[in-house]
Amino acid sequence: MIEVLYAATPNGWKISIMLEECGLPYRVTPISLSKGEQFSEAFLKVAPNNKIPAIIDHAPEGGGPPVPVFETGAILLYLAEKSGRFLPDGLAERYAAIQWLFWQTSGLGPMLGQHGHFFLYAKETVPYAIDRFRGETKRLYKVLDTQLGNTGAYVAGPDLTVADFACFPWIVTHKAQKLSLDDYPQIKRWFTELRGREALQRGMALGGGLKRGSDEDREARDRMFGIGSGKDEEYEKRVNGAT
Repeated sequence: MIEVLYAATPNGWKISIMLEECGLPYRVTPISLSKGEQFSEAFLKVAPNNKIPAIIDHAPEGGGPPVPVFETGAILLYLAEKSGRFLPDGLAERYAAIQWLFWQTSGLGPMLGQHGHFFLYAKETVPYAIDRFRGETKRLYKVLDTQLGNTGAYVAGPDLTVADFACFPWIVTHKAQKLSLDDYPQIKRWFTELRGREALQRGMALGGGLKRGSDEDREARDRMFGIGSGKDEEYEKRVNGAT
């Protein structure tokens, strides 16, 4: 049984999607970001970088003690190897999937996260930061759009892989980040196809009780970003405008 230490964020959705698509049995241990549970001693033993998600495999292959894994790229590779799915066997195909997975974890996710922070949530408008990260976000969208055009199918090639499940939850944020998929027709094609998958929908629905704009969600943003009480009028304006 896989235990998932989880909150409903793009990075959390990567893992819930993968688990649903792989058909692996799992149980969820919710981590309340607004209560600071990601800083608890118990959580830090599994994920020393105090970021969700993390997993604990209580029944690892070959037996032995439970195996904890943190960082979404490592978790996706672990689950792919455990299930034997979404990571090709061929050397070239396997490393195509791995390199695009690393592209997402080192580029697409962090840059979209920074853009979202400065564009949507920062209490002070910082034009340089907004322009910097918006430009990089658009560049990365173009890279992905070009790659999907080259493959004609999925991120790493003709088959669905961990790279697709890593990228999808961050592209879900395109409306909040004021980006139109009409400008990226290959991403739009790919996004529409993946969005229709039932297993992916179940993964995206996990933790859906935490709604945008709720007190818990707002407090979580405050704690993660270090931006105060969340009662500032400009902050409220930005958050409400993003929903």
